[in-house]
Amino acid sequence: MHPTPPVGLRPRLPSPLQPIADDRFARRGVQLLLKRDDLIHRDLPGNKYRKLALNLRAAADAGHDTLLTFGGAYSNHLRATAAAGRLLGFATIGVVRGDELAGRPLNPSLTRCAADGMRLHFVDRSTYRRKAEPETLAALLRATDAPAAYVIPEGGSNTLAVRGCTALGEELREHTDVAAVACGTGGTLAGLAAGLGPNRRALGIPVLKGGFLGDDIAALQRRTFGEPTANWLLDDRFHWGGYARTPPELIAFAEDFEGRHGREIGLSVEHLYVAKLLYALTVLSEEGAFRPGTRLTAVITGTREEPAAASGAE
Repeated sequence: MHPTPPVGLRPRLPSPLQPIADDRFARRGVQLLLKRDDLIHRDLPGNKYRKLALNLRAAADAGHDTLLTFGGAYSNHLRATAAAGRLLGFATIGVVRGDELAGRPLNPSLTRCAADGMRLHFVDRSTYRRKAEPETLAALLRATDAPAAYVIPEGGSNTLAVRGCTALGEELREHTDVAAVACGTGGTLAGLAAGLGPNRRALGIPVLKGGFLGDDIAALQRRTFGEPTANWLLDDRFHWGGYARTPPELIAFAEDFEGRHGREIGLSVEHLYVAKLLYALTVLSEEGAFRPGTRLTAVITGTREEPAAASGAE
């Protein structure tokens, strides 16, 4: 069931589900489908809408007029929050990792945030790592002169975001056997798996190295649903060196995939998340990871209009 969209947003839900004829999957007996969450909303595409919708409603219902959130210098989440503020009348504050960026010309991503009215507050990386600690958060609220702001965590991943993403799993439940998504902070996978139900499998492809994400996803599900679901797993092999690492081989794969299918369905393969996901699924299919007859869905969470270099994860 979809959350009621905040007044002023007109999302396209459910997002389209498109079958793709790709011989790399077909010869293994696997049907590849693309869940086009990138088409949900022009300014809040993909999981950004799903993760923000309930938070925006909660902020409005509680009478908040300011949103404060966190991200790196190229954060998609910061841009989506800034756009939501412009569309819905919230003031927005973005706490940006990296005090060395203060005073420099803004990159295209932060320029867009500022154009949408977001006030940017740069902090050193040590402070940023402690941002969830009560004392540090209180100091940030004072420093930004926003003691009553509604706080949204980095990447938007909290219990409301997870509940918002359960609708993604519910949309796919009758149409897929395995649903896969690229993961930054894990909130989308946590909700996707819960919405799919016990007889379907969710696969996460982390775009950061480190192997820490499993505990984070389990904790998100525990806070949201009482206990983790048992129907998801992660494959940590496809981060390509870490967030924002997009070596030539990955770019070549993305361009090839787009050349095969993009014109037909209007798809631009975003490099930081979506290319890594599609590459991973191609390799896994070749490895025989999916049984013949599997309906395999790749969740497309963004478009290539997003900057191709980044310094923070979502």
